[in-house]
Amino acid sequence: MKREGEKIAMVTAYDYTTAYLVDQAGVPIILVGDSLGMVVLGYRSTIPVTMEDMIHHIKAVSRGSRGSLIVGDMPFMTYQIDESQALLNATRFLQEGGAHAVKLEGGEQVAETVRRIVATGIPVLGHIGLTPQSVNQFGGYRVRGNTKAEAAQLLRDAIALQEAGAFGIVLELVPSLLSKLITEKVTVPTIGIGSGPHCDGQVQVINDIMGLFTKFIPKHTKQYARLSDTILDALKSYMEEVRTGKFPTSKESFGGYEVTQTDTDH
Repeated sequence: MKREGEKIAMVTAYDYTTAYLVDQAGVPIILVGDSLGMVVLGYRSTIPVTMEDMIHHIKAVSRGSRGSLIVGDMPFMTYQIDESQALLNATRFLQEGGAHAVKLEGGEQVAETVRRIVATGIPVLGHIGLTPQSVNQFGGYRVRGNTKAEAAQLLRDAIALQEAGAFGIVLELVPSLLSKLITEKVTVPTIGIGSGPHCDGQVQVINDIMGLFTKFIPKHTKQYARLSDTILDALKSYMEEVRTGKFPTSKESFGGYEVTQTDTDH
């Protein structure tokens, strides 16, 4: 797709029903992101997400999707200790979860780990820029690459990931012009989130673009629907019809043998 100049759409999914709809829409890549910690499990960050959490949701997504490439986010401290740990956990994503590839955060510092995983036949998607698992180190969620030193490091990170065998690189909250430079310098696809229009593709959290999560709307997202309003209206209508006896009607009920008092006496 990069060679042919075709932009790549990627979106998150965390359950069977959503994955089925994303697959039916023809979205080529599904990310089962550790963002599920925040939008599904209610954590304040992605840090508490475990391997068991991820595998549980990857299984559901893999059952719902037939045509999309499924990428699983390796959670915090499941690939940083050593390469053997990383390889074992990446393998679990494919064998137990049904993922087709894994995603790791970091650049030069994880390049050798990426190389080892790829060498075993497991595709790896890189992730640089704002890496949410490092939010405590960064001191918050902010754009990365605004200084000359940071920009130079991100370019080195992208090249290191490509040389290690990553099939693509997510650029999160990277300035648009820097994303353009990185995209031009590497031959693998770049997938942006809050990194401008010059990346080879874009990834978004489905809860954001569908308007399901409205407490906070990131600057980098666009609401293509506002399902939270639709769901709230539907729930209020349901409660009112139950309260007033309008639901269920005979249409939503089942017929059968007409029971009489004599039948109950027996």
